[in-house]
Amino acid sequence: MTERLVTGFHPFVIPFVAGMFFVLGYCLYGLVRILVELPNKDRQKFLLSLITPKTAWKNIKDIFLNCLIHVKLWKRNKVLGFMHSSIAFGWFMLILLGHIEVMLFLPERTRFFYYPIFFNFFVAEGESTIQGAVLFFLMDFFLLLVLCGIALAMIKRFASLWFGMRRTTNPSFLDTIGLYALWAIFPLRLLSESFTAHISGGSFLTIPMNWLFRQFLGNDLNFLPTWWAYSIVLGIFMFILPFTRYMHIPAEMLLIPLRNAGIRIVHPRKGFARVQVYSCPGCGVCIDACPMSVKKENQKDCTVYLNRQIRRGNEKRIEEISDKCLMCGKCTTVCQVQVDGPQIRQAQRAMRSYSINPHYSKVSVDEHLSNIGNGKVLYFAGCMTHLTPGIRKSVANILDKAGITWTMMDPDGGLCCGRPMLLAGRKEPAREMIRINTEIIRASGCSILLLSCPICYRVFKENYNLPGVLVMHHSVYFDKLIKAGKLNIEKNDSYRLAYHDPCELGRGCNIYDEPRAVVAAAGTLVEAKANREASICCGGSLGSLSLSYEKRRDITLNSIKNLRNDNPDAIVTACPLCQSTFSNYSEIPVLDLAQVIDKESN
Repeated sequence: MTERLVTGFHPFVIPFVAGMFFVLGYCLYGLVRILVELPNKDRQKFLLSLITPKTAWKNIKDIFLNCLIHVKLWKRNKVLGFMHSSIAFGWFMLILLGHIEVMLFLPERTRFFYYPIFFNFFVAEGESTIQGAVLFFLMDFFLLLVLCGIALAMIKRFASLWFGMRRTTNPSFLDTIGLYALWAIFPLRLLSESFTAHISGGSFLTIPMNWLFRQFLGNDLNFLPTWWAYSIVLGIFMFILPFTRYMHIPAEMLLIPLRNAGIRIVHPRKGFARVQVYSCPGCGVCIDACPMSVKKENQKDCTVYLNRQIRRGNEKRIEEISDKCLMCGKCTTVCQVQVDGPQIRQAQRAMRSYSINPHYSKVSVDEHLSNIGNGKVLYFAGCMTHLTPGIRKSVANILDKAGITWTMMDPDGGLCCGRPMLLAGRKEPAREMIRINTEIIRASGCSILLLSCPICYRVFKENYNLPGVLVMHHSVYFDKLIKAGKLNIEKNDSYRLAYHDPCELGRGCNIYDEPRAVVAAAGTLVEAKANREASICCGGSLGSLSLSYEKRRDITLNSIKNLRNDNPDAIVTACPLCQSTFSNYSEIPVLDLAQVIDKESN
């Protein structure tokens, strides 16, 4: 550089500086507020995790991969992944390289935090040229990368189908302002840096544009208006950011370490719940995923709209959306941020007061204890299996064929696992059920608790404390029996079976392979079009408190259509509720995998 600058300020930076101070102050206020709202135990747990090397490294890695690279979106749709990562990572690199430029060429200016953002202006103002071809090239490269992402974002707004999204959210008024401000930031940066490139330096993008502008506007380009426009748009975006969906940018950087610390939602509107809501990017990916969105009128009952209503404080809509949800968890699976829609809804439901008494009494506990023997395996059928007695009978037959010593925990069907109460937000009655069931299980002396219902299985895994007792779903247990040679199954290769992943077993408990192995042992396994974590809910979920019978029917028919994609002879599931729901509408047989194995074994 031929000349050192004597100034480091110009009035045009004021909009940016004001916006930056505002957004930093707002984020600091939000951070303090959330930390105060966390229960003392969770706050200590979170702060300790920040100085734990393993967790701290995971935080850094997850923030880089999820906030900058957007790896989940890359896996879902490469164009969507490129669009988001090009904007986020490209913007990050422009800021980083700007700071490197200042440290290398003007280290005395590092105290001005805005200086790297407007580096080319200040260099041009001093009529000096820096000899930094590599940095100039990288700055132009990452600016071009961001501009590509912005171009794709504009196309997506009007042609979302090209990006694999049938539906997107309707932006609010403030979201629209934020959107257009974001779209304008980088074209204005390109314009500003191109106007000064012949003085401050540039590369393959800004130099040709500078030459073109000078052909039409002359050599004495008035570059100040472009830099004013760039600073003003940056300021607008920052001032409006906290009140739009773009608040997810800083919120997610707090969500990730809180989640990695093992923090869970305690209060429906405070602490971790607040971070979840503000971390929602508002992209609308969850709309296509939601099984209820098969009907257009239900599309605004998805997680993205629930989070918007919570931020607005619209209590009536919050209650409506929270109650209607099937709690299938598919929105969480596809969410790039992994906002836990079902947990947010469950917390919202818990805000309301209910007068409900547990169904159990000490007398009923004693009665159940007297009916339990000392079998190694304690089989809990649960409410839904008792309503589909064919499954219960098949489980009993399989256990007998395998020579297993077992006994039944609920032969008369008088016990409930407690999960329906939890899904409805009735925590106290659920806790009483859990306490009584725990007493019965411990008194039985069993080493394995066997469940044929994924709803029961999940609650026993997540909400019960049963040291020394192995909790197993029947699909996993039967897979082990088959592999151990304790069941003699005659495989029928001509029998084509489509397996349906129940929401609670698949997305809820990550059990996908064992049920398929059991089905494949009896016949030829064929896959649904949408399977595993993308599996479509049967529509019969106990999670919804208000979804009508007619709307459930539409969901069920859509799920059956998905399962019949490869023309199977029968549908197989591992959930009594799914089996019962599908059977009401399916034109081909619907079986539980216990029924399939019972039929094909001897």
